[in-house]
Formats: sequence, C-alpha cells, structure tokens
Amino acid sequence: MVYLFHFELPVEEATWTSLATAYWPYLKSLTVSEVDACAVSVMHLSRAYDALGPWLEPSGGGDEGGGAGSETVYNGTDDGHSEISFLTFYYVNTKKADIAMPSGKRDQPSVEDNHDGTVSLKYDPKEEGLHELFVKYNGENVQGSPFKFHVDSITSGHITAYGPGLMHGVSGEPSDFTIYTKGAGAGGLSLAVEGPSKADISCHDNKDGTVSVTYLPTAPGEYRISVKFEDKHIKGSPYNTKVTGEGRKRNQISVGSCSEVSLPGKVLDKDFRLLNASIQAPSGLEEPCFLKRLVNGNLGISFTPREIGQHVVSVKRMGQHIVNSPFKITVGEREVGDAKKVKVTGNGLKEGKTHVENLFTVDTRSAGYGGLSLSIEGPSKAEIQCKDNEDGTLTISYRPTEPGYYIVNLKFADHHVDGSPFTVKVTGEGSNCQREKIERRREAVPLTEVGSNCKLTFKMPGVLPYDLSSTVTSPCGITEDAEINEIEDGLYAVHFVPKELGVHTVSVRYKEVHIPGSPFQFTVGPMSDGGAHRVHAGGSGLERGEQGQPCEFNVWTREAGPGSLAISVEGPSKAEIDFKDRKDGSCYVSYVVGEPGEYRIGIKFNDQHIPDSPYKLFMSPAMGDAHKLEVAQFPTSGVQADYPAQFMVRKNGAVGQLDAKVVSPSGAEDDCFIQSIDQDMYSVRFMPRDNGVHNIHVKFNGVHIPGSPYRLKVGKGDADPAAVHATGSGLGDVKTGHKTDFIVDTCNAGAGTLAVTIDGPSKVSMDCTEVEEGYKVRYTPLVPGEYYISLKYNGYHIVGSPFKVTCTGEDLAERGPQETSSVVVETVHKVSKAHKGGAGVVLPHFKSNATLVTSKGMGLKKAYVGKQNLFSISASDAGNNILFVGIYGPKGPCEEIFIKHMKQNNYQVSYIVRERGEYILLVKWGDDHIPGSPFKIDT
Repeated sequence: MVYLFHFELPVEEATWTSLATAYWPYLKSLTVSEVDACAVSVMHLSRAYDALGPWLEPSGGGDEGGGAGSETVYNGTDDGHSEISFLTFYYVNTKKADIAMPSGKRDQPSVEDNHDGTVSLKYDPKEEGLHELFVKYNGENVQGSPFKFHVDSITSGHITAYGPGLMHGVSGEPSDFTIYTKGAGAGGLSLAVEGPSKADISCHDNKDGTVSVTYLPTAPGEYRISVKFEDKHIKGSPYNTKVTGEGRKRNQISVGSCSEVSLPGKVLDKDFRLLNASIQAPSGLEEPCFLKRLVNGNLGISFTPREIGQHVVSVKRMGQHIVNSPFKITVGEREVGDAKKVKVTGNGLKEGKTHVENLFTVDTRSAGYGGLSLSIEGPSKAEIQCKDNEDGTLTISYRPTEPGYYIVNLKFADHHVDGSPFTVKVTGEGSNCQREKIERRREAVPLTEVGSNCKLTFKMPGVLPYDLSSTVTSPCGITEDAEINEIEDGLYAVHFVPKELGVHTVSVRYKEVHIPGSPFQFTVGPMSDGGAHRVHAGGSGLERGEQGQPCEFNVWTREAGPGSLAISVEGPSKAEIDFKDRKDGSCYVSYVVGEPGEYRIGIKFNDQHIPDSPYKLFMSPAMGDAHKLEVAQFPTSGVQADYPAQFMVRKNGAVGQLDAKVVSPSGAEDDCFIQSIDQDMYSVRFMPRDNGVHNIHVKFNGVHIPGSPYRLKVGKGDADPAAVHATGSGLGDVKTGHKTDFIVDTCNAGAGTLAVTIDGPSKVSMDCTEVEEGYKVRYTPLVPGEYYISLKYNGYHIVGSPFKVTCTGEDLAERGPQETSSVVVETVHKVSKAHKGGAGVVLPHFKSNATLVTSKGMGLKKAYVGKQNLFSISASDAGNNILFVGIYGPKGPCEEIFIKHMKQNNYQVSYIVRERGEYILLVKWGDDHIPGSPFKIDT
C-alpha cells in the first residue's frame, strides 16, 4: 500500500525578493535564515493575501516538499491508496518530510512537484502500526503536527480504520474516517469519542464492506476515539486525535429552586452573620447550605434536596453548635429533584437562526426541588434570556450572532435532562467579525536565588515616575520598599534583592492605587506549579480603546513556565498586532483596529484561557474634538463615601455633548450631575457610595476624553489585596462528596469586597461566613477533575489566585462543560487576635533559627566606663527576625545602646556604661536567646 500526501498549492511562482516584499505588509512574522533562503528551490506566491494560512515546512533534508493550510481532507481510494490534501495558500521548500515508524526508526517519503501548484508526498509503509508525519515551520511543529496515521494490511481479515478524523480535526467542523469490515465475519461494532467536548457521532453503511463515520468536536484539544468489534478494540484503537481551532464561546445562566425549612429557636440579628450551616444526607454527603431569616422571624435554611430520608442540619457559631443544633429534618420523595421529570419543548433546541430570539420552554412542575443551569456554546457567545412564567415553567431564549453548530447543556439538580446536551444547527448571516491571532513560544526564565538581583517589568505610558511606588513582601511577611526606575520611555522595572526562598508579593501602585496586574506573585527558587492560571495580563488595552490608535497591555508569564502564548483580537475590523518579548517572563502587546465597536481580546497559554480572558471592551470612534477637553480640580485625596465630590471640565471650544458616570468597586454605576458654569466650563458632581477605588468615566460625544476613566480612591483605609492571604485544605487536594474549606485572611487589609469564584466540571454548594481572622469559605465538589478558585479583593486577584485544586473520587453528579459557582461578601475591617488591644499593628510570621546567630567582640566580655564598647552580631544564616539587645547593671539599665544594621542581617552594637559593677547583656533573635546569651560583663 502506498500513502499519498497531497499538498495543493498556488501556481504562481515568485522570486525570493517578491516573496519578502509581498509578505511583509500582511504577516510580519516570517523569519528565514540566509542558509534556508539559498536552499529554496520552489516558491509559489498567492495573490489572496487575506486568506494566507499558517506555513508548513517539512523537516529532514531533500529537494522538494512543504505546504501550508488550515483544512485537511483525507480520502480512501478503491486501489488501496490513501490521500491527504492540505489546502494551501503558500509554499516554501527548505527540507524534506519526516515519518516516525512504530519501531522508532525514521523514514522519508518521496516528494514530487506536480507542476500544477501542488506537491505530493508518497510513502510506502514498511511496518504495520501507528506512524507519525512531522510537518514543521522554522524548526517547530505547525498546528496539528505530527499527523498520526495507522497502517494495517487490508488482507489480514481484521477490521481496520483509516481517515483524517483519526489523526486530526478542526473545532466546530465534522471529522470523518472509514472503518473497513470486509471479511471480518459477524459481530457488533461500537464507537466512542471522548474529549474536551461532547461529539455527536453518525455512521453510514456503504454496503461495500465499509462504514463511513462522522463526528463533530466542538472544542479544541486531544480526543480519544475507540473502535471496538465484539467488545474488543480493533488494531490501533483507541486513536488519539488532535483537534485544533478556536475554543467555543460560552454563556450560562442558573435559576435556583430550593427547599426552605424553618428551624426552632430565635437568633439575634447581631449573631446572624457569625452563623454557618451544613446539611448531611443519609448517604453521608455533607454540603454547605444557606441560612436565612424567614417571615415569621425564625431561623431557616435553604438547600437542594438530593436524597430521600432523614437529614442532619448543623448550625454553628464560630465553630460551636448553637442551642438545639444539630437539627433533624425529613426529605420526602416529591421534594428530591429528578432531572428525568423535566419536560423541554420548543423548536429552539432543534434549529436556530442568527440575530433572532430562538425559544424553548422548560417545565419543572413535576421534578421536585433543584437548581436549573443552562449553558450554550458555539461559534458566538449567544445572549440568553430567561422568563419565569410563574406557573412552574420557564421560557428561555437565546440569540446567536454567528452560524454553525451550538451545544445546549441543560441540567436540573446537577443532572442532565433527557436529551441534553442538545446539538443545534444555527443558520443565517454572520456578524462579519474579523479575527486576527498571533502565537509565540515562551521559554522558562532562569531561577532566581536568595541574594540575586530580581526584576519585574511593565509598560505604562503617560505616567510620571514619581507617581509610582512599589513594595515587596517576603514569604515570612516582611514588607520593604522596592526601587522603581524607568528603563526607556514608559517602560519601568521594579528591582529588589530577596533574602529568602518562596513566593514574594510585589505591589506596584500608581497614585496609591494598584496598577492592573498588581499585586504580582514572584517566586524565588523553584517554581511550585505552572500553567495558564499563573499567567496574568493588565493594561488599558484590555479595558478601552480608540479606533486607529495603539491599544497596549502587558502579559506576565514568568510564573507559568514554558509554553505557547496566543493572543487574538476579534471584532468589526481586522487588528494589526505587535508583540515585544522582554526576555524576563513578561511581554508587551499593542494592537490597532480600524473600526469602532465591540471587541474581544483572547489570551491563551497552552490552549487554555488565562484568568479573566476573554476580555470584552468597546472601541470608541476616533476622538475628534474630545481631545480638546481638560479636567481641572480633580480630587486626589480626602474623598469620603456618602459625601459629594466634584471636579471641573473645560471644553476649550469643542462643540458637543458631555456625559459622565461613576463606577463603584462592586461594579454599580451611577450618573454624575453635570452643570454648566459658563459657555466653556462645566462642573461634574458625584456621590460615591462605597469605600475603595472608583472609576469616573467622562465622555464627549460618546468618546472618552484624555485620561478617562479616572481612578479615585474613596475612604481612608481602602482594601489592599496585597495584604489578603488564603490557606486551608480546600486549596489542596479534595474529594468528591466531602465538605472542605479554606480561610481568607483579611486582617489589616481594610474593608472591601471579597469575591470567590469556583470553576470546574460541576457546580459546588458553597458559602462564606465570617470568622475571627477573616472569612471561611466552605464548598463540596461533586465531580472529580480540576477546579480553579479565584479570590478577588476589591476587583484585584490576591497573590496565588486563581488556585488550582485537584479533586478525586466518584461522580456524584453528571459531568458537563465548565461550571461556575460564586459568592460575594462585603467585608469589615479586621485586626489579628494578637493585636486587638493594640494599635492594630501585626507582626509578620518570621521563619528563623536563633541557634545559627553568631556574635563576637570585646564588648561581650568586658566594658570600659564612659567609653564606647563594641561587639557584632551575624544573623545572615538565621532567617529573618527582629534583634533585641538589652543591658542591665547595678543601678538599672545602661545609659545608651546603639544598633546599626550593616546589611544582610549583620549588626554592629555599641553601648556606654557609667557605673562600675557587674552587667548582664541579653541578645535575642526574635523571642529566643542567641548562643551565649545572657552574657556576663565585667567593668
């Protein structure tokens, strides 16, 4: 059998000079060495510049080969030949294709120029089994490479399978393969496709001993295809298939339906916020449940019944049961939610149209109590509306903007209803969205060590250096100022020298407000974990922009390790994206769009969205007269909640409409009151309602004026996310069905808004209650897998967020797409227990060993009256702590002690005594005496 790999190419030949000239304005990322340029023997140039796809360059050595393309077609032929066609727009040949055989040996196919704009790679297999075809560009595998194919002998009498769908596919497009069953005899054939998304499978018997199989993957990633005959895998099964393409866009809503039970006894309002409750089912499954004040004034709980029988409800205050707790309640059969009894009707689950409302109805009247969750994923993020008909039914509508296949997941009480997930084909006109994407390889940065010079860089154009400040907090809790300097115009670097290993917190503030991305995690020594959840991005280009002007933002990948960073811009016009790698674990991205409107910025690391991606923003029209406006008397400090504040706006002759609004830390919006002072001057007045950082949006003719939105800190003690920490077993490895928790320590972080979000393969029952050191979050996962816990304080991720949690155990609910559970709490100012009676100052948690402190000098043995007596202390190997020195003599403490820090925990101590006699010298490193202390000193 000969395998034919067919590369279809444009037919117009181009010189190397015309290649470079034509290429530059369109892709701007090709780099070919001079050696490769000289070796080029065949080049074809397409006029269809907008359609230029990725480049493919075969590896190995030889005369001809290559290709590029975004679609692959695989056809089986009657003569036993198989053909793979790469629909390609550009071709450069520098090397030969390379095939890895099952034995591990390497082989090369023959390459033929068809002289019609195509190149064919023919290969005669020498071994049976799984082969890999490597196709590379600039030494790196292109998307989908290596392509896998299985070789078997058709005359063997065994069932075989072949086709592109067993090697690769494209998200949202059908993938095909063929099963050859001739001569295999009677038996049952079974198929299964497992992967990141549900894949609908259809089969067609060709009546010639073959079966055509088509499946539809809706998300990129690796899929596992099992083909069995008589319950046994056929040769080569299971097949691992790579599906590429952009991930599906997803929207979701949840509608609660819970049982409410009254508990005996009265609870005072002042104690209510200190209570938490959990309910244990007969099977032992324990979940948090919500406490509420019922109409009759009694204490009640709200929960989703999962089992029939007697349940135990525990209500605790600060870890102790309240009176009569635990309580016992009985759940009947009619109260338990049953997804099979949910009725779903409507044409919206069969077919749909773009830009219109597609309707269906959900009837839960006979299904008991349970939460209803709906998610829709497909080529566009469909807007979902839910109307409660107040008769036990819901009318749900969704409005997609792009045609294609959509997956509708509908769950009740954490189980799919009958027929879910539904596959809906949506037809109609698209929104003509343009999408531009770049992808860059990120290498691991060298490890930093104690005592080395550490640097964190960020670009922030248009700010003054003296408005920036930075601090670094070590793992043991010591906070020190860090140096900031301007490397070049708008590019700044934070410099510090760490004194211990572990995760440091780097805070960067502009006018006392954290910049986007701050506080940063900076690990000294070995990295603990990497991945997309450790990548962060920030900058004005992720919040707002203007047509025709560069929109800029930073991406920090240092903590994520090596991987592939992909950035996409999608909207009404195509974006020009510029990328600059700073080679220190950070990079700078700038993009320009030609049309105003709504855009989505996607940032992925190793094919996974980073936290908060994709970003949604509105691109304003060209500024026009808005650039003429100036703001004066803007308040920079002293603004208090519930007190009016104002500033002035000068129009400088611009003609148009001025409007303004204020956005609070919780996201609530309020209009500002605008009053004309004279023909050219306006007063803008607003009333902040919360403490924290507010954003003041000022627009002229619908366009932001220069500097808008303005950030304003309200209140004296605004919340500091850098001072918030999270610990507990709930941030480690957990098990399904087991209630777990973690503590969010907000001591001395100020009052603010704590937002907790848990993303994972199932929804979780979750609550958040106040404890002495902050807030306890409890949750119960129901499905094994990876969960990501995001903790934000006043809109900023705390250090370590999002936390990656691995859950093991059995499935206690049906697995579906990514589910989100969240809770938001308005916190109060807290002080640690050890300092409640003091001024609110909290000592860091030091890690030190006083036995490693050394001391030397005459002043440790003998003192001279009226003269400086000296000795030195070295604690450079003893960790971090506070040095205490005290001297007591015949008539009390000595007159003078002077301690000078000589850097790196080395100290010089001098003292003067005025009386003769015996003195006692005490030297402590923290709470512990150093070796030899207390010292006896003679005069």
